Amino acid sequence: MSSQVIAFIGGGNMASAIIGGLLRAGLAPAQLHVVEPHAPQRDKLRAEFGLQALAAGDASLGRAGTVVWAVKPQLFAEAAAPLRAWVGGALQLSVMAGIPSASIARASGSERVVRSMPNTPALIGQGIAGLYARPAVSAEERATIEGLLAPTGQTLWVEREEDLDAVTALSGSGPAYFFFFVEAMMAAAVDMGLTAEQGRRLALATCAGAAALGLASDESPTTLRERVTSKGGTTHAAITAMQADAVDAAIRRAVLAAQKRAAELGREFG
Repeated sequence: MSSQVIAFIGGGNMASAIIGGLLRAGLAPAQLHVVEPHAPQRDKLRAEFGLQALAAGDASLGRAGTVVWAVKPQLFAEAAAPLRAWVGGALQLSVMAGIPSASIARASGSERVVRSMPNTPALIGQGIAGLYARPAVSAEERATIEGLLAPTGQTLWVEREEDLDAVTALSGSGPAYFFFFVEAMMAAAVDMGLTAEQGRRLALATCAGAAALGLASDESPTTLRERVTSKGGTTHAAITAMQADAVDAAIRRAVLAAQKRAAELGREFG
């Protein structure tokens, strides 16, 4: 990738996270082209990264070895139509939710398509992206995609495209579940007489520490939970209350609802 031109169709948050990571990894701004029709976002990209940001695509896209599709799913067909003549020879990477790889292949003119489902911690290099490659993508091209996404965090390949709906439900949407839980902890902090800021610091630090412990430990989350939960103690009282409210079942229903919606989006926009 050290000499490859990479074109981004769409320059929003996820594209910016990847662009920032690539520049930190040593790529030159001249290697990164962005098509972004929204003028304020173009100005932001130019100011923050020193990039060539265009309002519309042109023949310069034909120099790209990889094209990254980062537009909203409902705008994909409109965005792709005028670019097909220039992007068909490139490896295609989609970070759009829901759009099937077959639709990207038809719209771009290339069977070399990788779909990615990243998440927002990619903005600070702590994300994880699920990846699916169509059969035409070579092992070398898979490695290229891994290198492109490495500055944003981890990657995880799935062999069935439909599994990306589960990835979307778990990790793509997952940060929102986490912040929803933190909001509730902050509200409880205020109920107990602490300030909202004290609750925010305590909740975020506790959740971050627990996640780090889980990643560092060979023990299961169940075992780690049980180590904190003494019979008759404070944690036991909290877990018992959540079990009585069927919180675990509600979380499973929520994640399955997200998976179902991801599949629906694929049918709607694909």
